[in-house]
Amino acid sequence: MNAESSIFTKIIERQIPASIVYEDEKCIVIKDINPKARVHLLIIPKKEIPTLFDLTPEDRDLMGHMMLLLPQLAQSQNLEGFKIQINTGEAGGQEVFHVHIHLLGN
Repeated sequence: MNAESSIFTKIIERQIPASIVYEDEKCIVIKDINPKARVHLLIIPKKEIPTLFDLTPEDRDLMGHMMLLLPQLAQSQNLEGFKIQINTGEAGGQEVFHVHIHLLGN
């Protein structure tokens, strides 16, 4: 881990506690500490990618894996529908520079 690791990397490495909902070899899912809906989960890849602008072709399977996980997570939270959000760059409202998907539902 380098000195510039994101808070999400610190959560993945268990240096900071979080409410973990799901984890596999590619990603971790936690409850947002400042929820904007009844269900507000963050789907975070274990690979530290700062923004969507930094994705490479080798990240295709990882991003596809995370997208396919979304309906499963929504069903596990008894959601009949949901929305997702990915903030990209400071101008796009991104606060933590480690790609993540917000899953929100009521």
